[in-house]
Amino acid sequence: MRRRLLWLAGSVSVAVAAIAGWLVVMPPELLRVGDGYAAKIVCSNVFVAGRDADAVLAADVQAPGHPLLRLVRISVDETRKAVTARMFGFAAPGHAIYREGLGCTNVTEGEFAAFPGNRQLRRRPPQSDEGKPWPDGSGTNVNPAVQTLLTDPQLTGPGMRAIVVVKDGRIVAESYGEGFNSGTPLLGWSMTKSVTAALIGLRIRDGQMALDRAELLPQWRNDPRSRIKLADLLAMQSGLQFNEDYGDVTDVTRMLFLEGDMANFSASKPLEAQPGERFSYSSGTSTILSRLWMNTFGSIREALTFPRAALFRPLGMTSAVLEPDAHGTFVGSSYMYATARDWARFGLFLLQNGRWNTEQILPPDFVTFMHTPTKASNGRYGAGHVWTKFGKDVGPPLPKDAYWLQGHDGQTAMLVPSLGLAVVRLGLTPSSSGYDVRMLEAKIVEAVN
Repeated sequence: MRRRLLWLAGSVSVAVAAIAGWLVVMPPELLRVGDGYAAKIVCSNVFVAGRDADAVLAADVQAPGHPLLRLVRISVDETRKAVTARMFGFAAPGHAIYREGLGCTNVTEGEFAAFPGNRQLRRRPPQSDEGKPWPDGSGTNVNPAVQTLLTDPQLTGPGMRAIVVVKDGRIVAESYGEGFNSGTPLLGWSMTKSVTAALIGLRIRDGQMALDRAELLPQWRNDPRSRIKLADLLAMQSGLQFNEDYGDVTDVTRMLFLEGDMANFSASKPLEAQPGERFSYSSGTSTILSRLWMNTFGSIREALTFPRAALFRPLGMTSAVLEPDAHGTFVGSSYMYATARDWARFGLFLLQNGRWNTEQILPPDFVTFMHTPTKASNGRYGAGHVWTKFGKDVGPPLPKDAYWLQGHDGQTAMLVPSLGLAVVRLGLTPSSSGYDVRMLEAKIVEAVN
């Protein structure tokens, strides 16, 4: 019996060692995706948003995510400004590294060892805003009726981190969740797509891009994909195959957490429909668009500095950080951090048809183009990376001209041009919570109207 027990114990030890070795040498892709996700989210929230690493791991990564994520352990290198995540503390390491002005980027083991260090980004000293109303300063013009709505947890929803309401160019109400404030940069997830559309509008203004242009990428030449037009990509009707399901290892999770060149990965997908005929929401499409507008510059340095110089700085969005992949292409589908007030500045910019103060920054008709409903989407999506209908067809009545920026886990910005109204709501609110932000939006519309 003793020999049998010893043999069994030895067999178990060998099996455990074999499994551990397999996890180290050939980890399943699901584990690699999980560690890449954990490293990226923790890195950005620590070095961009200034939050505590353990709190981010527990609240942002493990609580709402796949059960396997509870097995992730992280290490933070404060000197190098990098984060490594390992499943079970040893398997499938995922790395993310921070660079000043560019946020965090997922990198492979080899890239992690050789990735360039941080450089100091020259920033203009902040201007004194004492006594100035937002958006030029920090002053607000509180509407008590709207502010009262933001004290109702049934309306603000679980996981709310920030709400900012803008009416006629002024903040009339705002509220923040515990641990967050007006200076906390927050991830917009797919709200970033609308920023990508605006950057393309700027390159159209500069004569470097055109909506009807086809033959967009060298790898699409002599190929049916050469018929895809810039307008098809902006309207999410390119016909390219792409799986947007976040539940497993799919195209979108592989792109975001395993691929160093996200645009090339997305552009390699085959057609599954004719361009312009079928609506198919795709984060891969937005990364292709980022590559396209960045390709209009003569150098990567020019392209990387363009969003800050041409969009964020003119609008006073001093907190905004758009993050690139390891290839150097902005992840224009998903990765922009900004305070709720700066997301509201972008919303106000769209409400003003791309005008800021006395300057018409976007082409005069570009914002109207962005929120013009498309036939392929059955009127649910605009021609330029915004939603023209939100949620299920059944819901509270909202103004007919309302449109939305929308992101994963409850990021929304409702814009109502006829009312001069923007409602930005950011948080960690998975769809499984059942929360419907339209209830809050409808009450705010009623209060300001």
